[in-house]
Amino acid sequence: MSGITKAALFTLAVPLLAAPALAADQPPGALALKRVLLSTGGVGYFEHEARVSGDAALTLEVRRDQVDDVLKSIVVYDDRGGIGTVDLPGQEPLETAFRELPFTPQDLASPTALLNAMKGAEVQTSGSRAVSGRLLSVTEEYTQLPNGGGTVTRNRVSLMTAEGLRQLVLEETDSLRFADPRVQEQLDSALAAVAGAAGKERRRLTIRTTAPQTDAGAERTVRVAYVVAAPLWKATYRLTLPESAPGSAKGAEGGTGDLQGWAVLENLSGDDWKGVELSVASGNPVTFRQALYSAYFVNRPEVPVEVLGRVLPPPDEGAVAADVMAKAQDSPVRSRAAAESGAPTAMAAPPSPAPAPAMSAPFAGAMPQRAAETTPAESTEATAQVLFRYPQPVTLANGGTMMMPITARAIPAERLSLYQPNTQPRHPLAALRLSNGDSGETGLPPGVLTLYERLGGAAAYVGDARLATLPAGESRILSFAVDQAVTVDRSEQPSRTLSRATLADGVLQLTVTDRQTTTYRIAGAAGEDRTVIVEHPRRSGWELVPPSGGATGGAAPDLTADAYRLPVAVPAGQTVTLAVALERPRIERFGISEMSPEQVRAYASSTELPPAAREALAKVATLRGAVADKERRVGELEREQAEIGKEQERLRQNLATLPRDSDLFKRTIAKMGEQETRLDGLSRELATARKEADTARNTLRDQVRGMTF
Repeated sequence: MSGITKAALFTLAVPLLAAPALAADQPPGALALKRVLLSTGGVGYFEHEARVSGDAALTLEVRRDQVDDVLKSIVVYDDRGGIGTVDLPGQEPLETAFRELPFTPQDLASPTALLNAMKGAEVQTSGSRAVSGRLLSVTEEYTQLPNGGGTVTRNRVSLMTAEGLRQLVLEETDSLRFADPRVQEQLDSALAAVAGAAGKERRRLTIRTTAPQTDAGAERTVRVAYVVAAPLWKATYRLTLPESAPGSAKGAEGGTGDLQGWAVLENLSGDDWKGVELSVASGNPVTFRQALYSAYFVNRPEVPVEVLGRVLPPPDEGAVAADVMAKAQDSPVRSRAAAESGAPTAMAAPPSPAPAPAMSAPFAGAMPQRAAETTPAESTEATAQVLFRYPQPVTLANGGTMMMPITARAIPAERLSLYQPNTQPRHPLAALRLSNGDSGETGLPPGVLTLYERLGGAAAYVGDARLATLPAGESRILSFAVDQAVTVDRSEQPSRTLSRATLADGVLQLTVTDRQTTTYRIAGAAGEDRTVIVEHPRRSGWELVPPSGGATGGAAPDLTADAYRLPVAVPAGQTVTLAVALERPRIERFGISEMSPEQVRAYASSTELPPAAREALAKVATLRGAVADKERRVGELEREQAEIGKEQERLRQNLATLPRDSDLFKRTIAKMGEQETRLDGLSRELATARKEADTARNTLRDQVRGMTF
């Protein structure tokens, strides 16, 4: 690898598909493909060039599926001339061709369907029976062949002739044609449209250019370019590491590797590439499609036709004269009544409308030959992509695949181990840190990297890795194997710390810090030092506590999208411990009055709180205990009252079945009397207990509201 220079590598463009003999060069004045730029955005830039003099009409053929993209992006470069129009044939869909025809494309499926669609047309037949008439119908009939030979289907044509209705079998006639030449022309046009729709896979664009007025006969170069969909080109890399010196550490810095980068691309443009200037670009441009080659019609609302309701006046049954009508002849009401009854009245003529201003004819006067120059915005494409241009002309047949070298250089490569718990919980991954220095080098697009290492003077395969986009001045870690020589043991220990407490308006607010501590025990390789990068997961809302001790050497961790990267130096044969802690502060709020005495006592005995807070909470615990005692007494009395009520219900049911003069009846009555006496006492005790409980609660509430710390 080290002996291959960049210039030598650029001569190794390898076509993976043998290219057939290409067509001869295009004639002078025709557009020829000169430049191709393939983008990882899924599009390709194709630039054609021609030498012209004077006004010229250049033609360019593109595939039918590319027309929308061409109409969206086509651009014409003519430094001295102008651009007129760009036109191409329409889509000519069958619906348009058949729109004014008396039959549909489906009617051309069979003669029977066509003749039934043309009912009423005049036809002429020839053969054993020459008949001329207008079509009535065509019907199928089945005839049984003799000797069990099956059935045959025939089509019977019914014609209305000058002699009357006549019939003939279509299969027995020599020919049948339409008498009207216009119908025959329509049929020929429809068949031509069907044939054209089946074969029109390409469209020809005509680009009209105009010569400069000062020197119309001078020869000039016209370039026509457009952007269409193209296959993604793929980047692949090969990295060869030098042989390690005996006893050297795997984590030693300052090493380099020989890097080769290749672009794998395909020519699926529909045309052969003959000596084109080929470039590939890595980026993520915004690209989209739009159906510009389709005709669109605006949907208009349909307004129903106004139909006046039919009026049916009732019959007149006569009228009686009234004197009041004569008195109303001169009343103002008369004129209003007349107006409401529909009587005609004189109206002033409306004023004559002002004459409409004359409209100028569209495109009146001479149109300018050049569009006005505009001030373009600063392009960001140059900063949003990396461009690789091959220095030699490229020839590749349509459908062929090619490998094109894009880079060949030495690159800093640091060997290390990367521990990712979700990938391999027991062992780290053997990895490399590639640094793309800022010494004028370009960024590297993403791709798959194959890693080789020199052992005993020969290269050996080590593994594969995935390289993400590597801009200039940044680095990436590439994992390619499992490092079985290093073992990692991981354990987690959650904890909780009370850092602050406040009491106001009866609400206890606690500031609590949750801590999640993860301990990594890393057993190093027996004979080599290692630099192990521990990827510790990040958690939303949690902050990393800087690790203490010398495990990380005081280096600040790197951040990825979802992890912290903490470097750990692991000497050969030793075990290193790394404790990583994440903390999250949070607020807890409690209503003191609703807390149990045990909860209040637990906080009152916490040594994390200041003495004033513990003393206040101890008082609250005492008051809360008194409330709990009173409430407990109320509950006991209520339960006893409920039990006596259930027992009395049982005794009443027994009394209903006992004879009144029996001893059991008398004992039951006596027992119920005793229970009634107890119920009266319970009612008084319960009222007193409830009052005492309310007093205790009020005392607790008043004391709590006045407490602050």
